[in-house]
Amino acid sequence: MKSVQPLYKYEVHDEQTMVDTGYALGKSCAEGGVVFLLGGLGMGKTTMARGVLAAFGHKGRVKSPTYTLVEPYETERGLVYHFDLYRLSDPEELEYLGIRDYFDPAALCLIEWPARGKGALPKPDLELTISLAGEGRCLQWQACSQRGISIAQQLAKQLNVSAITA
Repeated sequence: MKSVQPLYKYEVHDEQTMVDTGYALGKSCAEGGVVFLLGGLGMGKTTMARGVLAAFGHKGRVKSPTYTLVEPYETERGLVYHFDLYRLSDPEELEYLGIRDYFDPAALCLIEWPARGKGALPKPDLELTISLAGEGRCLQWQACSQRGISIAQQLAKQLNVSAITA
């Protein structure tokens, strides 16, 4: 029987808190991993990525890789790849991009719109969903692997939240 991992929930009410939450996520990904960032247009996925990259020591601009599909960042803590698959029309396009080369176990891969790359992407360690919550956003995350369990628990600890029950 497959065990179901706990679900965590956290509310964010402004852009700076989203960046700060991303920073906490970045600190939680000390060993790299694959994180799916789920949510509609304008939910704050790239803002979250900006915080993650700050946690990795990146000081420059963070732009959405909507047209390039991936932006690589060499940071003091290691490689971070930020993917935005929104404009991807076929997952097979990722093969031409050399997608498998990006998934080094020590690298952190943040993937926006992962459903568009279905079949070409590895299983995530963590899925984080961002949705509307009044004037702010509701974040929900759940581990999908052993590594993801550690990430999910570390993030929950940093944000001082407990798992929710169904």
